[in-house]
Amino acid sequence: MPQHFDDRPIGVFDSGVGGLTVLAELRRRLPAEPTLYLGDNARAPYGPRPADEVLRFTLEAADLLLAQDVKLLVIACNTATARALDEVRRRSSVPVIGVIRPGALAAAAATRTRNVGVIATAGTVESGAYHEAIVEADAATQVAQLACPELVPMVEAGILDGRRAESVLRAYLEPMLAADPDIDTLLLGCTHYPLLRAPIERIVGDGVAVVDSAFTTALAVEDLLDALGARASGVEADAMHRVATTGDVAAFVSVAERLFGERLPAVEAVEIEPMPALPLD
Repeated sequence: MPQHFDDRPIGVFDSGVGGLTVLAELRRRLPAEPTLYLGDNARAPYGPRPADEVLRFTLEAADLLLAQDVKLLVIACNTATARALDEVRRRSSVPVIGVIRPGALAAAAATRTRNVGVIATAGTVESGAYHEAIVEADAATQVAQLACPELVPMVEAGILDGRRAESVLRAYLEPMLAADPDIDTLLLGCTHYPLLRAPIERIVGDGVAVVDSAFTTALAVEDLLDALGARASGVEADAMHRVATTGDVAAFVSVAERLFGERLPAVEAVEIEPMPALPLD
């Protein structure tokens, strides 16, 4: 049977820098795959925004990436996945993967007490998407959710550790764990939050497993590429990576360099074309 290849890039979208955690896993597992990352930092955070606004912003970003001839689109933003995944899939000419289901499966697999805590943006918590996905994976699992509106702006500002980060995190996590001491798994329900993993793990201690959707989303992408016969033909050295943001490039780079160091390509500044009001039917 002849081998088929698809050298088009994988498109990755997030409201800001958070989706870089997913991009890092994609590049680690699939080093030969070209990627195109778009962070909508100018309009971040998405979490507090109304659902229809998140939907419109996500569709606008998806249109920009699809216009670049990507072969697959990853919505590496939990709020955007919760609010817009179905509609993006309906409008897209290529497969679309969100981050909620992979993260939920990881949490359901990790818990031994069947008690999972989820920290996320207000929009993701309000959607109920994680609760639904975790219970779908294991109906006996109890899910406690907490909206943490201060965390995304903190990450976007580059505050990833130290006294300020720890103080904010403790104010969220300690009451949550005290109220439900049976929680043995904490799901980071926002792709920004793995950038805070070090202080989170210090606060929750060894008895609580901390999981996120980055690794499992990368696995889902790998499986889909294999199912479609759509792997790239090149080798790691040939893979082309582009990163773009709608916001301040210098601020974006200061956070992104913590993940990629010298492997971070030059960051491009882009504008997203607004779309008219959505005639949803």
